[in-house]
Formats: sequence, structure tokens, C-alpha cells
Amino acid sequence: MLSRLVFVSAGALKNTGCLGAGLVQASRGLHTSSQCLAPMPPMPEHGGKVRHGIFPEELFQLLYPKTGVTGFYMLGTGLLVYLLSKEIYVINHETYAGLAMLSVIVYGVKKFGPQVAAYADQLNDEKLAKAQVVKDLTLNSMTESIENEKKEQWRTEGRSLLFDAKRNNVAMLLETNYRERLHMVTNEVKRRLDYHVALQNLKRRMEQEHMINWVEMSVVSTISPQPEKESITKCISDLKALAKTSQAKATV
Repeated sequence: MLSRLVFVSAGALKNTGCLGAGLVQASRGLHTSSQCLAPMPPMPEHGGKVRHGIFPEELFQLLYPKTGVTGFYMLGTGLLVYLLSKEIYVINHETYAGLAMLSVIVYGVKKFGPQVAAYADQLNDEKLAKAQVVKDLTLNSMTESIENEKKEQWRTEGRSLLFDAKRNNVAMLLETNYRERLHMVTNEVKRRLDYHVALQNLKRRMEQEHMINWVEMSVVSTISPQPEKESITKCISDLKALAKTSQAKATV
């Protein structure tokens, strides 16, 4: 009866409750499918409740609906009696040595457990602090990288405006160069036209001077010395008459 109860309880533990879920979770770790690549749930920071230092509280809660408060204790006692009655486990000197060692271990855990736990918590806190520092530095670096990336994107967006400005500057330079060349061509054409106009004026003036000189020479050649003397005398008399007239007008 006790052995049957043990096997029935083991089957129930496997199929229901938290222990069954733990067994299923453990079996999943052995799978080689893509499901093993799924994110695992985070590890709990604190363990579950236990009784007598080693027995999980879930075992007592699992057997409570069927066997009551004493169910787990009866299961353990029945299992121990079964092992002893069938001589599966034989009590000898190793048993007493094991009990003594277990007592020493229990005493050491009760005596030095809190100090060891505090020291372990301190080491854990130091590791967490170092990890937090690394995390903060990484976050700051990532934040700075994001800000730099946003700034570079903003600069990239303004690159089109810069290209438009440069394109306009190039167009203005080309227009300025074109106008300078037009001005230079205009000046050269005007200078050549001025040269031709000056050349024509010079030619006309020289022709006029040549004609005047020729007429004068012709007239002078036709005048004899006697008319020339008479004309000079006539001019002198005319000048004297004009002088007397101007003096009379001045005295009046």
C-alpha cells in the first residue's frame, strides 16, 4: 500500500502543480528545436518558501487537498518505513556518521548562515553596482550616438539647401563671367569703331587743310604786288577810321 501510494503521488506530482511545470520546463531545455532559442523568463531574485530548510512549500500545498495537513509527513514516514522494512536501506555506521554530519551542517547553517548570506548579498550588490555602472555608461554612449546620428540626419537634410546655394553661386559666377566678356567685347568693338571714326576725321581734316592751302596759294599767285600794296593801305586807313570812331564813342 505504501509503495503504491508513493508511485501514485509521484505521478500526481509530475502531472499537476508547480513541480510538474518545473519538470516540463526542464524537459524543454533538452529540445533541439527553434523553441530553445525563445527568450527565457527571468530568474527570481528570491527563492520560494520551504519547510524544515529543504522541503518546498508547494509539496505541502499539493498534498493538502487530498491528505490534509499531515499528508506530506505521512508520505515521508511511509516512504522511510517502506525502505527500512524492505531492507532497501540498511542502517549501519554510515547512517550515524551521516546523521552526525547532517547535524553539523544544520548547526553550521543556523549559526553562520546569516553572515555568509550577508557577505554573499554584499558581493552580489557590488556586482550589480558594477553592472549598473557599465549599463549607465553604455546607455550614455548609446544616447550620445543617437544624438549624433540625429544631428547627422539634420545635416543631411540641410545638404540640399547647401547644394542649391552652391548651384546658385556657380550660376551667378557664370553670369558674371559672361557679362564681363560681353563688356570686354563691347569695349573692343567701340575702340575699333572710334579708331575708324578718328581716321576718317583725320582724313577729312587733312583734305580740308590741303584744299585751303591750295586755294590760298592759287589766290596769292593771282595777286600782283601793286594791288597788294593798295589793299594794305586801304586796310590801314580802315583801321584808323575804326580807331577814331571807337575813341569818339568812348569820349561821349
